[in-house]
Amino acid sequence: MSVVTVQLGQCGNQVGQQLFDVISSDAQDGQRKTYSSVSWERFFRQTSQGDFEARAVLVDMEPKVINHSMNRAAKSGRWRYAEASHFSQKQGSGNNWANGYRVLGPRHRDAVEELVRREVEHCDALAGFIPMMSVAGGTGSGVGTFVTQCLRDVYPSSFVLNHLTWPYGTGEVIVQNYNSVLTLAHLYQLSDALLVHENDAVHRICSQQLNLKQISFGDINRVIAHQLAGVLQPALTPDSCGAYSGNPLGELVSALACHPEYKLLSACSIPQMASASIAFSTFSWPALLKHLRQMLIANTKMEEGIDWQVRPPPASASRTSSLTAGGFNASLANLLILRGKDVYSAETGGFEDPAIYTSWLPPAEALSLWKSPVPFDKYEKSATLVSNSQALLRPLDDMVRKAWNMFASRAYIHQYVKFGISEEDFLDSFTSLEQVISSYAQLQC
Repeated sequence: MSVVTVQLGQCGNQVGQQLFDVISSDAQDGQRKTYSSVSWERFFRQTSQGDFEARAVLVDMEPKVINHSMNRAAKSGRWRYAEASHFSQKQGSGNNWANGYRVLGPRHRDAVEELVRREVEHCDALAGFIPMMSVAGGTGSGVGTFVTQCLRDVYPSSFVLNHLTWPYGTGEVIVQNYNSVLTLAHLYQLSDALLVHENDAVHRICSQQLNLKQISFGDINRVIAHQLAGVLQPALTPDSCGAYSGNPLGELVSALACHPEYKLLSACSIPQMASASIAFSTFSWPALLKHLRQMLIANTKMEEGIDWQVRPPPASASRTSSLTAGGFNASLANLLILRGKDVYSAETGGFEDPAIYTSWLPPAEALSLWKSPVPFDKYEKSATLVSNSQALLRPLDDMVRKAWNMFASRAYIHQYVKFGISEEDFLDSFTSLEQVISSYAQLQC
């Protein structure tokens, strides 16, 4: 089954282009025909001339980033975007969620829906959509939220997995916390699940694991794309009967988002290292999975600096919320994806420990395991963990708190009111996210 991505705003278009680049490179190896065939079919369509075009729609209110993404794709020599797959205007959303959601999204709804409809018609079977966007800006967050709403309205039976990039905590845009609150509160009602990457965490990976000195958004986007591809590339699931999973979005949502109160997903991968170091490194499944398990329970996204002192509390002990620094990260559900050599001999029992999970879901239902004997992206052995856990609880609480402090002083509210977002809309969004925070804080009970 095929997946259609909808790339929204500067961030969504840049991450999307990197994602297709990683996938096409990984699928290019002709010696693994079944894996490659499933990958190409899932994310690309082949033209009558034999070229591969991404199953994607590109949307931005300014043309510069879209043009750059399309040029980079064409220069890869492996794939490209279709010439009629994009929509842009000559004026942005001004980093204002309300402008994107209330004005620009509705104004251009018909044009964007038509692009999506054409892309869907090229799919023999549609698995669902991946809208890709930042939560902080105007086009990505505001227009992106509106487009997600349209996807839900027009394709109610299709899965929608939003990929969200979380801004730096130090601030990229003065109103980023307002935009983030409004985006997350609305998407929580629309999407089947929200897969989030934090710029701060990815920046640390670039600096400490990849040893990059001058870190660009391109470097950040490549790390995000690598982790996303590790999730989305073909894998064998328990229900796939020896064939690669037909509906990756449906199976991912079923495995991880089993309760409507819990939709926030995070991802981490192992190993992560500079390309020049791979040839001089050896990997074993026991070591990789030991580190990945500790990354999960200590809530860190990289091997460097893992806190080995964090342990799941014993069953008899009272648990405290991970809103406090250094706390244990409780999980609702985890999806472990293993790729590469000797994958069927890997011992994964450490992820079945009941102490990792909330008490009201049996570990047998909380852990899902996907495998592929095909190495991924130059690594002989690699693992990706997608987790529905308390990992995003602290950054979400911090973001809501900062937005509320601004709202209480009525800072910049008029910029949203003039585009039709009322103070009641803000209050509804705050209430919605406070409920999400409360739900995740209770996972340890």
